[in-house]
Amino acid sequence: MTNRSPGRTAGLLVGVVLTMGALSFAAVPFYNWFCRVTGFAGTTSVATSAPDVVLDREILVRFDASKEAGMPWDFKPQQHSMRLKIGETGLAFYEAHNPTDRTVAGTASYNVTPDSAGGYFTKIACFCFTEQVLAPGETAIMPVTFYVDSEIVKDPEGKFVQEITLSYTFHETALPESQAALAAPPTGAVN
Repeated sequence: MTNRSPGRTAGLLVGVVLTMGALSFAAVPFYNWFCRVTGFAGTTSVATSAPDVVLDREILVRFDASKEAGMPWDFKPQQHSMRLKIGETGLAFYEAHNPTDRTVAGTASYNVTPDSAGGYFTKIACFCFTEQVLAPGETAIMPVTFYVDSEIVKDPEGKFVQEITLSYTFHETALPESQAALAAPPTGAVN
């Protein structure tokens, strides 16, 4: 049995705690990066332009919308599905309405099912890339431009995919400072 001083043991324990804290802090960005690169868990890809290759094979894309508990908006896809050729650029629209008497900000998270299609479903432009802010009673029509990469037909699992579902969930977020200042009641107001 070795004799360790209490100071050395405490130093080792602090080192272990700091290492575990650093690893847990790095886990989320690493996981997000991993999902974006591999399409794991239905994470989509992002591109700046449409592809050059369009195949004759068609695929059905379904659109789904939901809200986090407590999100006051009404949120839905304007179309429930569309059929397009693999590699063809699609344009779909979602609608959000703020029925409240206050300004509400929201951010959309998204995924694609089946998971094997995630890395091949590519967005060119999407409302989900930025925070959305709706004034009381305001309705917004929000586009998403996308395509299914032709490489999906070479994937051992992806080549069997006939249908893809793109799902968005809106989450309420804090108002940006510029919007929060406008939404706040004036200071010193007399009732």
